[in-house]
Amino acid sequence: MQRGTTQTATANATSYKGMVTSPHWRASEAGVAVLRRGGNAIEALVAAGAALSVLYPHFCGLGGDAVWMVSDAAGKVQSFSGIGQAAQDVSHISHLPTRGPLSALTTACLVDSWDTVLAFSEGQWSGRNRLPTLLEDAIVLAEAGFPVSASQSFWYTFRSQEIAAWPRFSETFKAQGQQRQPELANTLRTIAKEGARSFYDGALAARIAKGLSEAGSPLKASDLEKTRTRQEPPVSLSYRDLMLYAPPPPTQGTTTLAILGILENLPLGEVAYDSAAYYHWLVEAVKQAFLDRHHIGDPDGMPNPAMGGLLDAKRLTAKASDINPSRAMPWPQTYRHGDTALLAAVDAEGRCASLLQSTYFDWGSGVVVGDTGILWQNRGAAFSLEPKSPNRLAPGRRPFYTLNPGLALRNGRPHLLYGTQGADGQPQTLSLLLTLMIDQGLDPLAALSRPRFLLGRTFSDSRDSLKIETNIGSAVIDELAALGHEVSGIDAFSQLGGQAGIIRIDGEGLIEGAHDPRSDGGAIGV
Repeated sequence: MQRGTTQTATANATSYKGMVTSPHWRASEAGVAVLRRGGNAIEALVAAGAALSVLYPHFCGLGGDAVWMVSDAAGKVQSFSGIGQAAQDVSHISHLPTRGPLSALTTACLVDSWDTVLAFSEGQWSGRNRLPTLLEDAIVLAEAGFPVSASQSFWYTFRSQEIAAWPRFSETFKAQGQQRQPELANTLRTIAKEGARSFYDGALAARIAKGLSEAGSPLKASDLEKTRTRQEPPVSLSYRDLMLYAPPPPTQGTTTLAILGILENLPLGEVAYDSAAYYHWLVEAVKQAFLDRHHIGDPDGMPNPAMGGLLDAKRLTAKASDINPSRAMPWPQTYRHGDTALLAAVDAEGRCASLLQSTYFDWGSGVVVGDTGILWQNRGAAFSLEPKSPNRLAPGRRPFYTLNPGLALRNGRPHLLYGTQGADGQPQTLSLLLTLMIDQGLDPLAALSRPRFLLGRTFSDSRDSLKIETNIGSAVIDELAALGHEVSGIDAFSQLGGQAGIIRIDGEGLIEGAHDPRSDGGAIGV
């Protein structure tokens, strides 16, 4: 069979032997190197994800979390929730800051997720690769350095007025030029030598806890020790001839599926995908699904019976019938912003994995922990302080979670891997991408290249308006405004549109993939 190709500006990557896609080319290369020496999809994403933690520090890193969706070739789907929990000592927190030490109030579970998924890989997929090998590329990148990506440069410049107040930040990261992270390289070496749990127990964990305490975080060594990844049943929903899978609460995977469940009842296949009507149906379905997100929280801490019915077919049909095809529903909802990185891989045996890893907001809490080189997340900002909220802040609880990588089966076998960066924008972008591919027949790169929309507040626009990339055309924007949408244009291929990735596997075993034109990465075939 032919050797796999690499994504170009005008074509998808293709292969019959495997593929990796990520938002940075060097991370994709780290993953595909694992596949080429016989590793499986999970092992490839550990290597690619570790490399991306170095290459894309503004979106993800060792101080963040990870959510995994994996499937074998027979369609046995598993979800792994690498989600850190709130500190035990949160009784003194009366407000939820978005930056600084008090925003660093949840533990980081990415590194523990490596331990969990590699144990699964060994036990279920005959995996043989270990962290010392899989972290090699990440260590070299951190030690030797690499050119700052366009994405890192954008977000560094965007936050230039804030970063002076962030502990150890300016001496660790750059806006341009060659980026080196020697302290992070040392941390990665320790993890490679002593294992993933050294991040949570032992000398490295003690240094992390000390650095967090000195910065003013409520996290303690005992909180790190309790951090564990969970293997959990995914949630699922049929859409057309596919079965879609998403991670369970406290993620918003249920929300993504609910949007598609509403769209199942709407005539998307009868309207052009570049029309105002198409975007109107999508936006209104998003609104209907988002009305239910207040039910989502950590089921361990505050079980909510309503959460279990969010994907009920009658409920979704009723929501579809509430949509007015000729008038937009007013939208006053709060926007959650955040940044994330999607990686996906398929191996030679047809096994696949989809991974989202994140520090929540761009640059997370802004706190670099002691001498470890680790930038800690601010995921605690996603909690609520409302006493009756399912997402209420409490000791040891996991917050509402925006990460929701996806996986779809056709005829019981893996067909699509997908996910995107962008917090509230994630289910919105995924609804667009999935309908473009499923209902309209677009290939991955074509779907990723279409204009995006984003409902709600953003960094630069506090209105609850409908942001849409202006390459959709003024006529469509005017028609959406006439339907009652408060429309504001954003640049074509805007950073606000998120960075998504897709891999598609057809019935003959051909793998096609691409990463977002808005990113610094792409897909590489074996």
